[in-house]
This record gives sequence, structure tokens and C-alpha cells, in this order.
Amino acid sequence: QVQLVESGGGLVQAGGSLRLSCAASGRTFSRYNMGWFRQPPGKEREFVAAIRWSDGSLYYEDSVKGRFTISRDNAKNTVYLQMNSLKPEDTAVYYCASTGTYYSGSLETTRGYNYWGQGTQVTVSS
Repeated sequence: QVQLVESGGGLVQAGGSLRLSCAASGRTFSRYNMGWFRQPPGKEREFVAAIRWSDGSLYYEDSVKGRFTISRDNAKNTVYLQMNSLKPEDTAVYYCASTGTYYSGSLETTRGYNYWGQGTQVTVSS
């Protein structure tokens, strides 16, 4: 069982930055693919970014490319989402997610993820 705890959300003005963190339990963190999803008000949960455990490949949703950066620190069992140039349309609850160990499928849908955090609110004011 993996437990994920997000932190770092808050209220920021458009153009500002936030860094989300997600601390994971478990001794095999380095073998989990990690992803960030978000759920805007009244909408479905959507993919934001992911990092593959095997080769560090990075994946981003088109609207965040060049503004958001996903990274991980395996020594700290933590994955990060650095969000720059934030826009009001980035307002959402952001969720951290983990696949099972050694998962090799797509990371851009919720289907591959077994574990989810509780979410952290990000609000971007105009």
C-alpha cells in the first residue's frame, strides 16, 4: 500500500509560481511511475504531468508545456510539480498519483494509477 500526501497549494496571482510536493510512503518509491492530475471546478480529472521510473521520461499535457516541470527525489520519496506563469485556467484541485511497481503502460490517463493523494487546491486569480 502506498500513501501519498500533497502539499504546496494555495492562492496565487496570474503570472505567479507555486511548487507542489507529494510525499510517498513505501520502500520502492524509485520503481513507481508518478503523475500529477488536476480537476477544475465542474470538470473531469485531467492529466497534467508524469515521470517514468525506468528512464526518467517526462510527459506533459499540452497546455502546461514550458510552464510546469515535474521532478522527483528518490532519496526523499517525493515528487514535485513546479508551476510557473500560472493562469486562471490552471485553477483546480491537484492530485498526485502513483502506478504500481514496474508499470510500463501509458501514464497520461488515470487508468494506470493505483494510488492517489487527497488533493491540494490551487487557485489562480486574474
